[in-house]
Amino acid sequence: MRVKAKRFAEDDGGGPCRMTAPHQWTAQECAVRVGQRSTQATEVAVHFIERVTRINPSINALVQFRPDDVLRQAREVDARIDAGEHLPMAGVAVTVKDNLWVEAYTVTQGSRLFKDFVAPRDAWVVQRLRALGAVVLGITNCSEFACKGATDNLVYGTTRHPEDLKRTPGGSSGGAVAALASGLGLLALGTDAGGSVRRPAAHTALVGHKPSQGLVPNPWGFGEPNYGVSVVGLLAKNVADCAWFFDQVGDFDGSDASAPPLPVDWQALQCSLRAPSKDVRIAWSPRLGCGFAIDADIRLAIEQVVDRLASAGWNVAQADPPWGESVSTYPMDALQHAGLHALHGRALQAATTEIDPHLKAQIESGALKSASDRASVLRARDRIQRDLGTFFSNFDLLLCPTVPVIPWDNTSIAPTHVEGRTAGLRDHAVFTPLFNLCGVPACSVPVATVRGFPVGLQIVAPRFQDPLVFAFAGLTERLLARSSTV
Repeated sequence: MRVKAKRFAEDDGGGPCRMTAPHQWTAQECAVRVGQRSTQATEVAVHFIERVTRINPSINALVQFRPDDVLRQAREVDARIDAGEHLPMAGVAVTVKDNLWVEAYTVTQGSRLFKDFVAPRDAWVVQRLRALGAVVLGITNCSEFACKGATDNLVYGTTRHPEDLKRTPGGSSGGAVAALASGLGLLALGTDAGGSVRRPAAHTALVGHKPSQGLVPNPWGFGEPNYGVSVVGLLAKNVADCAWFFDQVGDFDGSDASAPPLPVDWQALQCSLRAPSKDVRIAWSPRLGCGFAIDADIRLAIEQVVDRLASAGWNVAQADPPWGESVSTYPMDALQHAGLHALHGRALQAATTEIDPHLKAQIESGALKSASDRASVLRARDRIQRDLGTFFSNFDLLLCPTVPVIPWDNTSIAPTHVEGRTAGLRDHAVFTPLFNLCGVPACSVPVATVRGFPVGLQIVAPRFQDPLVFAFAGLTERLLARSSTV
């Protein structure tokens, strides 16, 4: 692999630097530089190849990485630009989670059942990224079938938190966030069926956005155990890049059953660069009205940010959505388990030792779910959607924590305690799934550091109000940046 490329000086905070390196650029800056030919896509690719080779072995974030293919893609981008083509995402290095198809790559869903599966085509969103000039840097690790809150599996092993290799970055998009937080790429694709993008983003100081259901098409690929609630999620290092990412990949595709039936105007980037009106009605809900446990220092750190927003003149009131007590047990578990059994129950019988024991338990649980059980859960989902809709008749935005704990030991599926209480397997994940059930946009923005680790504020709005979410996320990011320089 011989490519002559410029040497980028890296500024790691030690002093003046004549030129920042590509992993320190924003995604938009990279696209402009490559598009205007101040640098080439191949030069950017070589830089990221070197970083992956050097950094990835310690964190195990990328599990499929082909330097020759990365260079091939970059050369194609340079050739297209030289031929006069305009590429909005020229040379931007993007990683893809191991449950989204990338043509000719092994894509396993973190499962030995798919260890030899080679994707026959690109996922819709990967196809779009290539058309826009982005470069797929590699495939990132995830928990088996993306159905655990920590990132480890029997195929590739454990992904480690970049700031503490003994801790988890969360899951199931843990490989995506560990890579991006380590400067292995400029954007990352994940999936989010119950917080699998937002929670890992919060644990690694990234912006993670779960779009409104149907706004990022995903009409083909693997069967989805969380049918109707899972979406393609977007990860970036700042709000403007995340909004820009959304603008590039948000679209309508009638072959996606969750696509909105009518055109939706989602000019997110433009909204993210200006503050929303101060007439926006904002609710702050520290426990989501469900009594969810949250470590006291995390709650205090987030409340201080909410207080700062109120002091800056924003109309913030403490209020909880009016849903019933049943939501505190996350009723959709029954559908995930039933979905897993429908997809993989037969394989479990034939290859029981090939499946993660935690996933085996979920699949076996799914076998016990009756039609009446599933119907009851779907009726509960209708009530949850109605209750949140009622809440949004009085408020435009809902603020709540993203995660109630800091990252935990990477040998455990979940933390043992939250707020001093013995924690169940899902108690670290309670603040995110309800918004999947409702199909609404939700974004995690890093707002504080607690015990040396980041925590996130989750910003939620009614369905298709993604631009408002980005606008307020951008406002929050700017407010915190200003206060940190005072």
